[in-house]
Amino acid sequence: MIKRKKRRFRASVAIVLILVALILAGASSYMIDYSLGYPQQERNSAEHWQDRIKDECPWTTHWMDSVYQNHCVKDTFVTMPSGYRAHAIYLYAPKHTNRTAVVVHGYKVRAEGMLHIAYLYNHDMGFNVLLPDLYAHGESEGDHIQMGWNDRWDVLRWSEVADGIFADGQSTRQVIHGISMGAATVMALSGEQTPDRVECFVEDCGYSSVKDEFAAQLKDQFGLPAFPLMTTTSWLCEARYGWSFDEARQIDQVRKSVKPMLFIHGDCDDFVPYRMLKPLYEAKTHGRKAIYVATGSDHAHAYRDHHQEYTQRVREFVLSNLLSKKVRK
Repeated sequence: MIKRKKRRFRASVAIVLILVALILAGASSYMIDYSLGYPQQERNSAEHWQDRIKDECPWTTHWMDSVYQNHCVKDTFVTMPSGYRAHAIYLYAPKHTNRTAVVVHGYKVRAEGMLHIAYLYNHDMGFNVLLPDLYAHGESEGDHIQMGWNDRWDVLRWSEVADGIFADGQSTRQVIHGISMGAATVMALSGEQTPDRVECFVEDCGYSSVKDEFAAQLKDQFGLPAFPLMTTTSWLCEARYGWSFDEARQIDQVRKSVKPMLFIHGDCDDFVPYRMLKPLYEAKTHGRKAIYVATGSDHAHAYRDHHQEYTQRVREFVLSNLLSKKVRK
């Protein structure tokens, strides 16, 4: 009788464990598809983002109409080292210069969704600008969203492409500026060795790690704790796509970064929680840094809400770092 009860207990435990494993597997698959899936047919058009930028930042309208009507916005396609075909748009500066901005969009956005930041650099600061479509965004190929992690290598390649487009007898002098997932990409890149042409970074409302961001969204949207679903979903991401949430730690890359970085965040941001700003800022112990808190702004709206102050802060930071080096001949 005792042996029979033990066998029944073990069988019951085994069934429960199998059910839990199946539930976690199903939930992990759902979370991967929900958070990283972005098929071509779901992507908003370039026109959608142009109209949205005009609506949110109306002071950019005349400039946007002008650069498109005069065919100043160019397309370029390149094949990345990983083999996929990638797309970007670019604009020459109003006057010849080697100063160049590579502007990186956020989650489920595309190059045209950063035209307000292109306005800042091209119209207000007189820079050349290149705006890439990240992997699986816009006109770029790709089967999943990389959350700015492997995207860092693609942005490094785009920096090289920008140098080829805009350099005219001298190397470009570049700032790389990203918002949201684009900021996470910028921070991920900042911890790698970058060529001399990349002179400083601007990150606007980036997250400290992919795991931290997904854990925050899991709690906010589904009311669930991070464990165990974040762990199993990370395993599945590594099995499917070759990278895990645990390795994608932007804060660790910031600790390794040595080039100047401006940190921007809205203090009402709860999508990429504002609380992530301080640890990221404090993690940077090498190289120059500055911080700008956009009062009252929620996620990715610091420029929209405070565009004059935002422009001033970016201008002062970027130019002070570009001008701090001897001008190349």
